Formats: sequence, structure tokens, C-alpha cells
Amino acid sequence: MSTTPESVHDDAAAKRGAFSSRQVFIFAAIGSAVGLGNIWRFPYVAYENGGGAFVIPYIVALLTAGIPFLFLDYALGHRFRGSAPLSFARLRRGTEGLGWWQVGICFMIAVYYAAVMAWAVRYTIFSVNKAWGDDPEGFFFGKFLQLGDPGVDATPVWGVLIPLLLVWAAILIVMLLGVQKGIGATSVVFIPILIVAFGILVVRSLFLPGAAEGLDALFTPNWGALTDATVWAAAYGQIFFSLSIGFGIMITYASYVHKHTDMPGSGLVVGFANSSFELLAGIGVFAALGFMAQANGVAVNEVATSGVGLAFVAFPAIISEAPAGALIGVLFFLSLVVAGFTSLVSVIEVVISGVRDKFEMTRKGATIAVTVPMAVISLVFFSTTSGLYVLDILDHFINQFGILLVAVISMLVLSWGLRVLPMFSDHLSDGSSIVVGAWWRILVSIVAPIGLVLVLGLAFWEDVKTPYGGYPAWMLGVFGWGAAAAVIVFGFLAAQAKWRHPDALSKVHFNEKGARS
Repeated sequence: MSTTPESVHDDAAAKRGAFSSRQVFIFAAIGSAVGLGNIWRFPYVAYENGGGAFVIPYIVALLTAGIPFLFLDYALGHRFRGSAPLSFARLRRGTEGLGWWQVGICFMIAVYYAAVMAWAVRYTIFSVNKAWGDDPEGFFFGKFLQLGDPGVDATPVWGVLIPLLLVWAAILIVMLLGVQKGIGATSVVFIPILIVAFGILVVRSLFLPGAAEGLDALFTPNWGALTDATVWAAAYGQIFFSLSIGFGIMITYASYVHKHTDMPGSGLVVGFANSSFELLAGIGVFAALGFMAQANGVAVNEVATSGVGLAFVAFPAIISEAPAGALIGVLFFLSLVVAGFTSLVSVIEVVISGVRDKFEMTRKGATIAVTVPMAVISLVFFSTTSGLYVLDILDHFINQFGILLVAVISMLVLSWGLRVLPMFSDHLSDGSSIVVGAWWRILVSIVAPIGLVLVLGLAFWEDVKTPYGGYPAWMLGVFGWGAAAAVIVFGFLAAQAKWRHPDALSKVHFNEKGARS
């Protein structure tokens, strides 16, 4: 019996797993994009970079870099039907290292991201009786995390270790269920829950006393900020951090989509859904911060913060003082849990998919081989009294000099080194109502790289000029610069390993024009 390209595709889909429909793929992609950064990073970034005026560079960054690069990831994964390493290797054997670099980044992110999930799980419960009392800051850093001096300490914090174990157990179950029954089904259920829970939170926040002052602080435009290069860099950085692009997730997810799917149309849905949620998060967060400022008789800028401080210090303080505070707390931390979980699943899938493709492993075997070591490393470093320090350093450097750096390099390699953008634009346009033409190639090859180089340059200069966070040099060297360098070294060493089946690099066939066969 002859093997046609169609049957090859169907056999590969059955073996690797696939999303059952375009709708499930969109839910999964939105689930990956909408994460902790949308809730606790975007509002403060917007506030600090021009308020209402920040909308302009943000939209420009979305349209000129975010969505175009999302299309690039989609094209690579959908065209070559593989994980990040396999897709790059099928394109050109010498570029496989870029895919493994992305796998290394995802491994690093997963081990610390799970810890934040564990904190959010505990704080969902704490919100019911406002367990932090009158001192949310002292409770979080002291009683809950038991934070010691900067360094690495092996003293376990049982209040973190146990929920962290539960998070990894839940992750293991979802990943073992596979692409459709695990990742797809989780996203289809969790994303509507997230939208409803966060929507209720925003509505409740809008009716708090002082909410208007908070929104005024967020949306009052500072037009002078538009002349500041750092504001534009912040916009491009936020788009890349929040859209899950550039580090293998969307390449992997696109490889699980049926070959006749409208990828550009799906990308627009995902991109604008992600940005809409960020705007919603900004409204909810600053309405609550406005209440907190009024309750304490201070200006909004004195209570506005981001990241861990916003989620685990500022919001508990708001919850303690707000009417129906327990409801606000449960909704807020439940939103963090749901948004974080779907994002964490997508990050781990990049690693599992890469290992499966390279070593021809079963879903179960690859999932256990990847998830168990991740869980062990996560528990060793992030369930101790020094966990927050390691997490903070690793998160900063892997984001700045991992995700952004590999994004720039892969973009330049694909655009100018291999010159494959015409082939990719043909592939994306095939079967879509959106013609991905010269405009896209210009954005991906010129505009987006310039924007990201600006972001990287400013970040590098800042970290060289002022050591990040005031941490000891050895910690920055090991968990910062060292970790960022380690994923690069890992990427190109992993690419030297032989494929379990050499013909894996030629299992998917396309016609000469790059159209789907």
C-alpha cells in the first residue's frame, strides 16, 4: 500500500497528538498567552510608561512585532509539523540548536513558575479568613516564605513545599492525558472560568470607593512619554513577554493543528484576546489600588506596584479593607491559579514535545522523563527559605536574556540567513482570507528585530550599570548570567545528539512552493 502525504500527516497526528479543532487550538493558545504577567505586570508597566499614552506604543508593538512574530512561530510549527527542535531541524539541520535553546528556556521557566502557582493556591485559601492579619508584607515574606538572607538555603518551607507538590501532581496528570484530552480540554474549561472569575473581580473593584481615582491614575495620558525610547522598549518587551512567542510554545502548538486551519485568522484572535485581557486586568487592578490609596489617605503612586509585591502584599492589604474582601481575594488568587496553570502547561509541553520527537518516546515516557526532574529541581530550589531570591533572579535574566535574545536571533536567521519568509508567507496565506505578504516580511525582518534589539540593549546596559536587585555577585553570576548562558550551551549541545530515527527529519512532505500537500 502506498503512503500518501495525507496519510503521513494523519499518522503523525495520531502519534504525536493533535487538537481536535481550531477552537480548541485557539483556547489553548490564549491559555498560554494569558498568564501571570497579564495580571500583575501589564497594569504597572502601562502606569509607569505614560498611562493612557502607553496605549499607542503598545498597539504599535502588537501590530508591528507581536502578531507578526506570532505568525512566524505558527508558520514554522504548522509547516514542519514538529516540536521547536524538530521544526527547526526540518527547515535546516544547522538551526536545530535554536529549538533546543527554546526548550532550555522553557525548562528554566517551568521550575520557578510552578512555585508562584503554589503561592497562589495557598493565598486563595488564605483569602477566606484573611490569614495575613494586619501585616500582609510581614506575613508573606516572614511567616509564609520564611525568607532569610540572600543566598541559597536548603531549609524547607512546608507551607510552600506541600502545595508545590500538589501543583506538580496536577501538571503530571494533565500532561499524561495528552494534547487534546489534557492540554486542549484543560484550556477549554479553564479559560471561560478565568474570564468569568476575573470579570466579576473587575466589576466588584469598580464599585469600591476610590476606584475612579485609580483609573484616572492609570489612564491619564502623559504624551511626553512618547518621545522616550524606554517607553517604546517597555511596550515591545511587554508584548513579547505576554504573547508566549519566541520560545517554542506557539511552534509546538501550531504543529498540533490540522493542516487546513486558518493560522493568520487564529493568530489575530489570540493576539487581540490577550491584549483585551491585559486591558481588563489594568482596569481591575488600578480600581482596587485606587481604593487602597483612598483608604490610606495617600496618592495612587504610593501604593502602585507590580509582580510579587502587587499580588501577595498590595492585594491582601486591599482585601483586608474592602467590603466583601474575601470574595475579591478568592477571585483574584483563583484567577492567578487558572491563568498560571494554563501557561505552565504550555511551557512544559515544549520540553515534552522536543524530547518525544528527538528520542521517539511514548507520551507517557516523555512526560515522566521531563516532569519528574523538573518537579525535583523546583522543590529543591523553590520550597526553601531562599526560594524567592533564586526565583527573582532567574525570572529576570531568563526573560531578558533568554526569551528576547533567542527571539531576535531566530528572527534574523530565518529572515536574512535562510530567507524563508516568502515560503512561510505562502504557507500562511494558503487557505486564509488574510494575505500574509510583503508587509509581514518587512515587519518580521526589519521592524520587529529593531524593536527587540532596543529592548535588549537597554536591559543589558541597565543590568551592567546596576547589579540587579542588589543581590550578591555570585548569585547573579550563577542564577542570572550563568543560567542565561547555560540554556544557550544546552541548546547547541543537545542539537549534536543523534535523532533516534534519522528519517524523522523527512517525514513530512510539501510541494515546491511550500503549500500544504
